[in-house]
Amino acid sequence: MSIDLLLENLSNPALLFFVLGILAVCVKSDLEIPPNSSKFISMYLLFAIGFKGGHELRHQDFTPEVMATIAFGLSTAVLIPVLTFFLLRKKMGVYNAGAIAAAYGSVSAVTFVTAVNYLEVHGLPMHGHMVAVMAMMESPAIIVGLLLISIFTRGEKEKISKRHAIRHSFTNGSVLLILGSLLIGFIANDSQADGIKPFTNDIFKGFLVIFLLDMGIVSGRNLKGFISRGFSPLVFAIIMPLVMGTIISYLTGGITSDPSDRFILAVLGASASYIAVPAAMKIAVPRANPGIYLPMALAVTFPINITLGLPIYFALVGG
Repeated sequence: MSIDLLLENLSNPALLFFVLGILAVCVKSDLEIPPNSSKFISMYLLFAIGFKGGHELRHQDFTPEVMATIAFGLSTAVLIPVLTFFLLRKKMGVYNAGAIAAAYGSVSAVTFVTAVNYLEVHGLPMHGHMVAVMAMMESPAIIVGLLLISIFTRGEKEKISKRHAIRHSFTNGSVLLILGSLLIGFIANDSQADGIKPFTNDIFKGFLVIFLLDMGIVSGRNLKGFISRGFSPLVFAIIMPLVMGTIISYLTGGITSDPSDRFILAVLGASASYIAVPAAMKIAVPRANPGIYLPMALAVTFPINITLGLPIYFALVGG
């Protein structure tokens, strides 16, 4: 990885606004994004990326390489939570290990959006089928995490509500919006898509930086309490994404030569969910501590990926 590439990423406005959010918390500023505005922006980002991906998918040929790429993404959503669970089970306990496994096997839509913007800055396209891969990777990891908890707590009086949580993993608002937007973008013809292009394309980056400012504020508020819990969760949250992203960057060379697809797969494998998974775990596994798995994904892994991860994975795939 070249120093120029790293410096370019560190000067990215999206990243700098994220850092500004953390700084605002450190200096005890009253800066904040109203909750309703934050929710709207997150919905807009999911809609825009889903619609654009779906419309590109309309022109996509489903070659064996594309199908292999989709299969690889789904495989990582199953294998990563299994590996994570067994690495952490003795140290964190079954409930926390299962929740963390689900978070790290699932994906961060905001990290995905940031990666798409990173590709655009470097003049590379994001292929529509990768939006489908991202959407499909949300649920399997949640289901695997719940199954692992169920298996290793068999015989205990407290049962997890698997049926409700599995249903929630598919009907979660972020999953439903990205899938729905993907389908609508696929159905829309070129002239119809061009009609809303100013909304789906032109203002996208502006909304992204404001949303990352909000994420910086949220991360800053969670970071102090999380660090007080000891080094193990912190070390895992730093090392895991970089290791997974690096391994996937190399492995994907065996299924596709496209640097954009390889880069996105690496980012998805390295990211961790801090929206869909906490919502599902709150319903199914109330004994899992959100003060551990939520800050791990949001306050540590997310900034690690957008500061160090993106340029590393991009360089490894030959971008």
